[in-house]
Amino acid sequence: MSTVLKNFDNWKKFLGDRVKHAENTGMSEEAIANLAYEIGGFLDDKVDPQNESNRALKEIWDVGSEEERRTIARLMVKLAKKNA
Repeated sequence: MSTVLKNFDNWKKFLGDRVKHAENTGMSEEAIANLAYEIGGFLDDKVDPQNESNRALKEIWDVGSEEERRTIARLMVKLAKKNA
């Protein structure tokens, strides 16, 4: 996973593939967004960003309210779907 986290384009592709798989298994967009929110929290707590793009996302996440973080999660799902 570390090589995925070092390159933002790889990260977007990785996420896109996972979103597409979740949709194919019948997960709703809302369920995927909720999962993205939980993963965002995990990454914020446990993973040191490996590039400037991920560092910027972490800093935005850190200053956001819960509602704003949920918006970020939904936007990341949209971005991931675009890059699948």
